[in-house]
Amino acid sequence: MIGEVTLTSGTIAPYYVDAKRAILRPEGFLALASLLAARAREWQATAVGGMTMGADAVACAALAGGAQAKGFFVRKDAKAHGLQRRIEGPLLVPEDRCMVVEDVVTTGGSTLAAIAALKDAGHTICGVVSVLDRLAGGGPAIEAAAGAPFVALTTIDDVYPEREPT
Repeated sequence: MIGEVTLTSGTIAPYYVDAKRAILRPEGFLALASLLAARAREWQATAVGGMTMGADAVACAALAGGAQAKGFFVRKDAKAHGLQRRIEGPLLVPEDRCMVVEDVVTTGGSTLAAIAALKDAGHTICGVVSVLDRLAGGGPAIEAAAGAPFVALTTIDDVYPEREPT
């Protein structure tokens, strides 16, 4: 979408990338599933997930693509009721190798929060994958925090090369 929009980070941007519109269609989901499952195998990931909403469809695609991994979602905050978990899904054990996923990365704030929650819980990050990187500095910050590779399947340069630099 072209037009002023406020991003999760609070930054005002002149365009919005809604990756869910592509990945929540059969063709997009199947393509993403194949790419993520291959990356999970390469990194020997045993768990795939990230911050809820941005990572939900992406993590599910990895599992649908055949990744031999547990799926998980990280909440912004631990639930105040029930089991009061911040990390939802099958129980992650110390030996798990977590592949963190995200739909769109700008500053990386949501992904950094998911990485911090996983590390606080004693988990290892084997890599981070985003569907799209807006090339606003999030990638290097994510890679540094994760202590593992960051890979974007595509960048804003690929999908909107004629945009004004921000």
